[in-house]
Amino acid sequence: MKKLFALSLLTFISFISYAQKEPFLVKTFNANSIENLDVRTSGGSIEVTGVSGSRTVVEVFVKGNGSLSNSEIEDRLRDYTLEVKKEGGTLICFAKSNIKNNWKKGLSITFKIKSPRNVDTELLTSGGGIHLTNLHGDLNFSTSGGGLHLKDLSGDVYGRTSGGGIHVNNIQDRVDLSTSGGGIEVTDAEGEIKLRTSGGGIKLANMRGQIDAHTSGGSVKASNIEGELITGSSGGSIRLERIVGSVKANTSGGSISADILEVGDFLVLHTSAGGIDVNLPMDKGMDLNIRGGRVTMAYKNFEGDFDKNHVRGKINGGGANVDISASSGHVNIN
Repeated sequence: MKKLFALSLLTFISFISYAQKEPFLVKTFNANSIENLDVRTSGGSIEVTGVSGSRTVVEVFVKGNGSLSNSEIEDRLRDYTLEVKKEGGTLICFAKSNIKNNWKKGLSITFKIKSPRNVDTELLTSGGGIHLTNLHGDLNFSTSGGGLHLKDLSGDVYGRTSGGGIHVNNIQDRVDLSTSGGGIEVTDAEGEIKLRTSGGGIKLANMRGQIDAHTSGGSVKASNIEGELITGSSGGSIRLERIVGSVKANTSGGSISADILEVGDFLVLHTSAGGIDVNLPMDKGMDLNIRGGRVTMAYKNFEGDFDKNHVRGKINGGGANVDISASSGHVNIN
């Protein structure tokens, strides 16, 4: 018989009768000894929440196709490797099917963990989402079959998904997130933030720092941004609201509207398939290079050359670099 569980003698184990909302297995560890989480499952989701206290708790949820009894689940688990154990400072949660080409006997095994807040993670699932809350550390995680739901995180945050969206609230420090199959929504973030999606739009709000956000399949909307914003879309419009700082935005498939409260070192806007409407603080010094099918602008304190398609010169003696171009549409500067 295959070994079903790798159990530590120092670990308290509690089995609970299985129901959809109850864990199949619960294990408890000394929280002070946990420095790393290594969690891998091929058929379920991963949820990690940072908590205070002396205990780290792992709950294992098991779900099959249709309604299964406890004995049926236990029988199917004989064809799985399922481990929940601690090695040194690393908590290991591992679930893998040993069944080949028989999805009807497959199980969804989900890990829900309450761990110390300060912890490093290596999380991997191919069949569900990843939920992380209240954690600080080197946080690495990826899924092929679900979304990323992230809240109250800090440190080095690196996440990937091929099959879902990304939802973020309150994240900081160094962040690198990407998805091939959904949109990205980020609220309340600060630091060096890199975002990529091939299959959806991007929504950003209340962010500060160096932000790099690009999509190949949707629009971009950003509001209340301070610092540096580099963004682009291959298939949608770009809408910027209440921006303070440097901006570079490019789209091949839509228009651009930008409300710039304060220009940083540069403002670069370009579209290949639409118009551009920009609100600028015209009392500040700027070097202008503006091109479009038709350019309209209030020429207050302007020195330079202009016609209906092009404006090149300085406002208020010059300053920040402002380069705006629309290949086939209008450019309107308010």
